[in-house]
Amino acid sequence: MLSPAALTAGAVALAVAASLTAASAQGTPSSRTTPTARTTPAQEGGLAQKPYMGWSSWSMQSSKYPGLNPTGDYSYLTEANVLKQADALAAKLKAYGYEYVNIDAGWWRTWDWKPGFDQYGRQKADPERFPRGMKPVADHIHAKGLKAGIYLPVGLEKEAYGEGKVPVRNAADCTTGDIVYSDLRTTNGWDSSYKIDFSRPCAQKYVDSQARLFADWGYDFLKVDGVGPGSFKSGDNYDNRADIAAWKRALAGTGRDIHLEISWSLDINYMADWKKHSNGWRIDTDVECYCNTLVTWDNSVEDRWRDTPAWTRHAGPGGFNDLDSLDVGNGAMDGLTNAERQSYMTLWAISKSPLYTGDDLTRLDDYGISLLTNREVLKVDQQASPPARPVTAGEQQVWGAKNPDGTYTVALFNLADSPAAVTANWSSFGFSGQASVRDLWNRENLGRHRSSITQALPAHGSRLFTITPHGPALPMTAYEAEDSANTLSGNASVGGCDECSGAKKVGGLYLGGALRFNDVVVDKAGTYLINVGYTSGDPRSIQVSANGRPAATWDFPSSGGWGAAAAISVPVYLKAGSNTVTFDSGPSGYAPDIDKIDVPKRS
Repeated sequence: MLSPAALTAGAVALAVAASLTAASAQGTPSSRTTPTARTTPAQEGGLAQKPYMGWSSWSMQSSKYPGLNPTGDYSYLTEANVLKQADALAAKLKAYGYEYVNIDAGWWRTWDWKPGFDQYGRQKADPERFPRGMKPVADHIHAKGLKAGIYLPVGLEKEAYGEGKVPVRNAADCTTGDIVYSDLRTTNGWDSSYKIDFSRPCAQKYVDSQARLFADWGYDFLKVDGVGPGSFKSGDNYDNRADIAAWKRALAGTGRDIHLEISWSLDINYMADWKKHSNGWRIDTDVECYCNTLVTWDNSVEDRWRDTPAWTRHAGPGGFNDLDSLDVGNGAMDGLTNAERQSYMTLWAISKSPLYTGDDLTRLDDYGISLLTNREVLKVDQQASPPARPVTAGEQQVWGAKNPDGTYTVALFNLADSPAAVTANWSSFGFSGQASVRDLWNRENLGRHRSSITQALPAHGSRLFTITPHGPALPMTAYEAEDSANTLSGNASVGGCDECSGAKKVGGLYLGGALRFNDVVVDKAGTYLINVGYTSGDPRSIQVSANGRPAATWDFPSSGGWGAAAAISVPVYLKAGSNTVTFDSGPSGYAPDIDKIDVPKRS
């Protein structure tokens, strides 16, 4: 979110395509693992104990919707507009928990996007956009009982370098030439900055001076953007882990609680660092479409259903997975159908994402207000319970999570382009019998349902429920993938997996590799919803068949890494007695690794 030349929908699309191509070209995954990031002492208590809520300027800045940026790209960002949105947030949404007013890229740039800096190489408010400077803006926001947020790109911006002669504030004998690499290597998602060399003592002092400036202005939130590894860049130049650690130290040193959010499309393989040094991390590319609306379904919103599951395990007090702006409040300007707006809000809530809208809060429509202020849905996002993840595969998806009180949060999504029925089976959650169903969007009890609930959904539609089981745990029979009675073919082989059942799994399911379970026994013929334990570092498909019948292909989301175990349910028709169930990569495919299957004892 920095240079207009770099911020085109085409550039984003090409970057996404390149990322997916690289992932699909990888070889056998069974030896690659992603370590699980653990909660660190720095995250226990303090900031980000629940996902933050508020408003951000970027969605309207980046849109070509008529009238939003009348004097050129990104011209929406002005003091007057920020304060107008702060006033609207206080009046309409503050009572529901929305409190941050976040100023995004450009506050130090002219209408032509030329940056301004003070005598110490720190970003300086553009006098036309923010004629009174940044402190009065924060003061106004605070007077409304809200919190103020601000933005920076990672690194030392090239224009701040000043031939290496610019002094660093409160750091004798330190200049900008003393904080970067001598070869002036570039960094961040747009190569707009010189990479800071944190082996040099002056480097931390420069970041400290920036942090001190924001604290003195009264800001409560900082977004650092273009961070790598990630932001579609990799390699030593784009490894900004030291920057984020330096920012964490600098902000702590101010004595002011300042939430540190990092962006964008970060590399999950460095999750331990993101979690240790920040309070939130963007998991994906920009949700905005850079078109004549704020977003579109096809451009970026729908990608989150594919990309979020890998990150689910990492969300919790101290830091949350940031799915980006929530643009569901403005009707036509959002660029979405009402069904899409509800699904968008539903996914953000069940994923425990920060809820910060990019809408024009002065023009919220009634439906948008109903989405943004539904207290039962907001509770799903804000309460201390795990985020949901998919429990079924395909275009008709069920997501769910077990809550500490024994209930389940269950969402139904129809991601297809036409209406379809979606069913949540209690067996996917490990129980049977009856369960009470509470419809959260409609705020009504739907009574007790036996075994499942089915809803007819429009294209891209959703429902959100709280399910309270009344029946017993469902008896299941477990079959381990590594059992010697199974048949492995092609490249398939048994490997270790600490998180897997029995600490083993079958990998090598690529280019014809297959795993066949040879003696899966049920008493009665029927369609069984089999829970498949698996690991996968990226979304992959696999062909599933029983008894030599034609296979069905299912798309499995990433489990969060090749050492991270997850489960998903697929339907399989089994005959009474002994059956074979086969998981096959296909002749040219790359499939997830299989841990085990759990088969219900009744269909």
